[in-house]
Amino acid sequence: ANITYIITQLSRLIWREKLCRFFSNYRFARCELSETHCEVVASSLRANPSHLTELDLSCNKLGDYGVKLLCDGLESSNCKLEILRSVLWGCSLSEHSCALLGSALKSSQLTELDLSQNKDLGNAGANDLFGFLKSPLCKLRILKLRNCRLSEISCSSLASALKSNPSHLTELDLSDNKDLKDAGVKELCGFLQMSVCKLQTLKLKDCSLSEISCAALASALKSNPSHLRELDLSLNDCNDAGVKELCGFLLTPLCKLHTLRLGGCKLKQAEFEVVASALKSSQHLTELEISQIHIDGTSTDSGLNHVCEILESSVSKVKSLSLSEVSCSSLVSALKSNPSHLTQLDLRGNNLKDSGVKEICGFLQNPEYTNHTCTEKVKDQIGDKRLIKL
Repeated sequence: ANITYIITQLSRLIWREKLCRFFSNYRFARCELSETHCEVVASSLRANPSHLTELDLSCNKLGDYGVKLLCDGLESSNCKLEILRSVLWGCSLSEHSCALLGSALKSSQLTELDLSQNKDLGNAGANDLFGFLKSPLCKLRILKLRNCRLSEISCSSLASALKSNPSHLTELDLSDNKDLKDAGVKELCGFLQMSVCKLQTLKLKDCSLSEISCAALASALKSNPSHLRELDLSLNDCNDAGVKELCGFLLTPLCKLHTLRLGGCKLKQAEFEVVASALKSSQHLTELEISQIHIDGTSTDSGLNHVCEILESSVSKVKSLSLSEVSCSSLVSALKSNPSHLTQLDLRGNNLKDSGVKEICGFLQNPEYTNHTCTEKVKDQIGDKRLIKL
């Protein structure tokens, strides 16, 4: 009852020209919105003039009729919505809802769309939804589809749509979709290697990528390397060929990558050496997330030694570093060799114990290295968090 009253009052205010400019952002996540609430929100989108530019209806079970009401508002010529941030995140979109939404978005001014956690899209629903990306009017810059159970078929539909209108998208997040498979990723690579593709951020964390997928991805990036700034391949099993291709991309003269995440990839000795060698030559990389190498399920000190070599490199500009399974003594030694760039050190998930934390604190508190601000986040063996700032 309270949320109904609040939304109704906001909707009335949005119609008053002197007040509507103060309501450019609606956030009603987890508010148990009903179809009645959707009608009120839709009326705000249809208002003349409408100043509503951002809408968040996350984790509300809108149902097909609720989505239809919302789409009616989106299709209005008065609608100026630019951001549907998590708009239907976790809302269990059906295939019918996807078709409605895809049709409504064809004429929208949307620049950001987050449909993460919708696990019931289905291949037909995904195909209908992604159709709006083909529209010449589409100006979408950010698309997030985390954990949507995208299949090989739905990924192909997405890639095909992106290839029809590739120049606007700058961020694509497909993390936690474990059924993409090699064929789906290959379709995506066709989009990435287009000269008009301007993608800057690509997130494929925990997508069960194989050696074939990683190699195809890296090869595509090598053919169009100048725009990508952030790449997340955490929790994937790239293996030898995939890693070698990735390093070839990192060594491409036009590569401007500044964020690389390979956490939990369990790289082997030879793979880690190749990656470390490439990273030591990178003049643009400022953020690195990496794990130690594993052989037969056990970590070795070799991985950390290679990470230390990266930090010690005179070329290195790494500002943010996230590590797992570290030896504090080796790490501190490397930081002392080249301390001027690092501003954030994330060691969460490590069993550092008091002696390890004390070594790092000694480095942070040494006046010789206080020419920078270093934020160090750690979890000790009992799960406490400590934050140290100089």
